[in-house]
This record gives sequence, C-alpha cells and structure tokens, in this order.
Amino acid sequence: MNIILLEENELFLPTQDERAKHIRKVLHLGVGDSFRAGVINGEKGTAAIITSDDEGIALSFVPEGDGSFLYPLTLIIAQVRPICMRRILRETVSMGVRKLILPVSDLGEKSYLGSSLYTEGEYRKILIDGAMQAGMTGVSEVVITESLEEAMNNAEGDVKILLDNREGALSLSSADLAGKSVVLAIGPERGWSKREAGLFMKCGYSPMLLGSRILRTETAAVGGTLLALSRMGYV
Repeated sequence: MNIILLEENELFLPTQDERAKHIRKVLHLGVGDSFRAGVINGEKGTAAIITSDDEGIALSFVPEGDGSFLYPLTLIIAQVRPICMRRILRETVSMGVRKLILPVSDLGEKSYLGSSLYTEGEYRKILIDGAMQAGMTGVSEVVITESLEEAMNNAEGDVKILLDNREGALSLSSADLAGKSVVLAIGPERGWSKREAGLFMKCGYSPMLLGSRILRTETAAVGGTLLALSRMGYV
C-alpha cells in the first residue's frame, strides 16, 4: 500500500481491518504518527493516528489536494476466469484506467458471473487495492454486462480500437491517440466470435495488433493499456 484509502468520513479502522493491520505491522506506526492517506475518488493528504487500542485506530485527516485523476481510457475486457480477472482489475486500476466494462462473450463462460468476485462485491476491494498500490485515490468505474452489445452501449470515446491479431493490420504502437479519449476492446482466451468481430467493425472499431503472438487476456490487458497510455501521451 502506497497510500491508505478511506471511505467518505471514515476516521476509524477496526483492528481486523487490513488497513489497520498494515499500519501497525508493516508501517509500525502508533499514536502521534502520520501517513499518506486519501478519500476514495477524492482528495489525498495526511492522516494522523489519534488513538490506537484493541478496538482499532482513530484518525484525523488533512486533505492536501485532489488525487482522483484517471486517464480517459475505457477497457472492454471479456469475462475470463475469476482468478485471472482479479489480476486484471488490480493492474489496470493501478495504471489509471477510467472505466472497465466486463461483458460475457459468445465464447466465454456465463458461470463466471456467479463468482464471489461479483456476487459478494469482492471486485471493489481489489479496485481499491489497485488504487492504493498506485498511491492515488481514483478508483475505476466497473460495469458488468451479460453481452457485448450492452458493453458497447456503455463505452464512449473519440477512438475505438479492437485488439485482434487476426483482423488487425496496424500496430497499436503506431496509433495517433494524443489528446483523445480511447476505448480498447480485449477478448477472452478463446477470442471474440466472428459475430462479435463483425459487430465491432459495424460500430466503428479499428482492428489493431499488439504483436503477432496470441497473448493471454491478462497479458493483453496490461500490455495494451500501457501502450495505449503511451500513445495518448500519459506514460
């Protein structure tokens, strides 16, 4: 954790809270000490420990400036195994993606939506972990859909790109994305179906390459995000 994120008006962390454990066991802080903190999707600043006992840690917080900026990049990422999606969520949020849209694809497993990752809200904790790794307060918006059509209705951007090494002709590394908002679509392990690929083309998505190799979805998500952000002028 490179910053401790708090909910709005949250100034007490119970002893069993992972953030309280981190403050005590990793940072080794006690009463009177301070650390970097922020409000989710709000300001970041300095928190100080007022009291620390068996029940938990009471804090004060002094904001110092907005830390919620996220890059104007939206990712459409087809559902994959929850263990892989957990890594995708954490890494893409830490890289500053503004919005993540997660549809069930034609060749994907609908059963993934029944995972505790979604049904118990576990994904939000992962998003917050990713933001804390980045040392920022901005947490990506997540939209979970049952179809690609619904996902595309939730995606807005100046430039829309389909990463597909079958259809793509130009490399993402050559794309002119400076000053633009971008939507980047990344398929599941088995790829998008022909129907889905046709739908992307119909809706104005430009097929591009991330190289000639077939990558795992989580690899393509990280590599595609970094490359898109680079072409957008952010990294």
